Amino acid sequence: MGRLELLVVSLTCCLAAASAAQLGAVYTEGGFVEGVNKKLSLLGGDSVDIFKGIPFATANTLENPQRHPGWQGTLKAKDFKRRCLQATITQDSTYGQEDCLYLNIWVPQGRKQVSQNLPVMIWIYGGAFLMGAGHGANFLSIYLYDGEEIATRGNVIVVTFNYRVGPLGFLSTGDDNLPGNYGLRDQHMAIAWVKRNIAAFGGDPDNITIFGESAGGASVSLQTLSPYNKGLIRRAISQSGVALSSWAIQKNPLAWAQKIAKKVGCPTDDTAKMAKCLKITDPRALTMAYKLPLRGLEYPVLCYLGFIPVVDGDFIPDDPINLYSNAADIDYLAGINNMDGHLFTTIDMPAIDKSKQNITEEDFYRLVSGLTISKGLRGAKATFDIYTESWAQNPTQETMKKTVVDLETDILFLIPTEMALAQHRANAKTAVTYSYLFSHPSRMPIYPKWMGADHADDLQYVFGKPFATPLGYRAQDRTVSKAVIAYWTNFARSGDPNVGHSPVPTHWYPYTTEDGNYLEITKTMTSSSMKEHLRTKYLNYWSLTYEVLPTVVNDQDRPVPPEDDSEAVPVPPTDDAQAVPLPPTDDSQAAPVPPTGDSVEALMPAAIGF
Repeated sequence: MGRLELLVVSLTCCLAAASAAQLGAVYTEGGFVEGVNKKLSLLGGDSVDIFKGIPFATANTLENPQRHPGWQGTLKAKDFKRRCLQATITQDSTYGQEDCLYLNIWVPQGRKQVSQNLPVMIWIYGGAFLMGAGHGANFLSIYLYDGEEIATRGNVIVVTFNYRVGPLGFLSTGDDNLPGNYGLRDQHMAIAWVKRNIAAFGGDPDNITIFGESAGGASVSLQTLSPYNKGLIRRAISQSGVALSSWAIQKNPLAWAQKIAKKVGCPTDDTAKMAKCLKITDPRALTMAYKLPLRGLEYPVLCYLGFIPVVDGDFIPDDPINLYSNAADIDYLAGINNMDGHLFTTIDMPAIDKSKQNITEEDFYRLVSGLTISKGLRGAKATFDIYTESWAQNPTQETMKKTVVDLETDILFLIPTEMALAQHRANAKTAVTYSYLFSHPSRMPIYPKWMGADHADDLQYVFGKPFATPLGYRAQDRTVSKAVIAYWTNFARSGDPNVGHSPVPTHWYPYTTEDGNYLEITKTMTSSSMKEHLRTKYLNYWSLTYEVLPTVVNDQDRPVPPEDDSEAVPVPPTDDAQAVPLPPTDDSQAAPVPPTGDSVEALMPAAIGF
């Protein structure tokens, strides 16, 4: 046999070996599905089986999801399905579709035999419960939530899926007529489908980890607390969002439902009639009936997040803080980005990122007042005082602007996450608890030099973008991504982020309420990256001092949605009667009054990850 023939035979053998381990058609409860096997190199044997667009449930408008009835023949699962119906970034039209409950699966394969009993990681996306998709944002064929890097580097199965968002996912009348939480129930249906079917793909149904960011992180937390998921979830990871976040539970759902009903011409005084009417209304009209105002707001933007989970007495049977016994055997890893609040301060106080624009004490006090409505003047004054203590010694604009970011980071993310960690630890039986702080600075060139890790900055590292698109990243970014993927996938495999398929840069010790242990994730990680008691001074303030102040505004009186879609921005005050709040000098000033309906429609920032 000549050299050419030997070369051909050798190459054929190599290619045959490379393609030997793949799933082919897989039988699920709905029928056969066939995905695509992607080689990781031309001659190497490793590959990944990818299945896109497998239906896991069906749902009618404003009703609970049901199991998918299945299909005939073999389903070609080779393309992502459209996202669930939602408003576009500009909030002037809709995209997506109602038939949207589909999931995607990535299964890593070795050279010789198909994978078996792999850990399973199910991703839940963020987006303020208002937007998002299982495949995430994309640039051409590059999708943010592509699971390939996590799957192949961590040797785990990755699952992503769609769930309903906005009014279609979370509108509620606060009673049995429209109980809400349809999006949460979609998530549960996806988790349950994975539990029942993942063994056919080589996954271990008894080792399922759910993980998510922002609204997805809060969703993860809520899923662990719901009695509906008993026995389905082994571990959970919440990134920048937990069930105890102030923006995770709607306390006044009826007011928001009535606003939607009024806009689409449905009854507002009888919830049974309202529900019947809303269910037969064009779902696009329901979606467009709500716009998140983002400019010229009287109160912080979080006050206007209307369609979010509710305590329905069933799926979420009680206030989440009372449900942590349901997570007693679910290992939990949670943390935040060190400047998570920055994205929201740019909406609430746009001068934050503008070097030539200053912020004032009055600007800061206005923001503080909006974030402490329930405690009135005393809450605003106490909060203002503790956060501005450093201004006397260092009254620079950098110090002041960083204080604003710290305030929103603390209120929206750090404090509720610390409370969730403490509750999980206090109620744990077999479960372990881990805490982290992600501090790798944002790469956005338009941000100030003092900027840390913004909200959603962690996503690109979790999903391995520095490896998938290397030209857009530095070596230090790949170092961070490698470490995060290793910790996350090790935790999914064993419940210990240090033990598993991938080496880690330093040992991560569990969280305890006594030490408040947390791992700071940066480009250079050593034993000194393990730290204790993150921002204890402010944690003590919010949990002890602020919490015991008398409540002057209850949840029912909080800001409600704008009355109309006008573009008008509030006019600057012209006299003392309309002046902005000033930092108080005594207790004679009245507490700020919640807005009654100023309407401001603005463009949705493209980068929102809430």
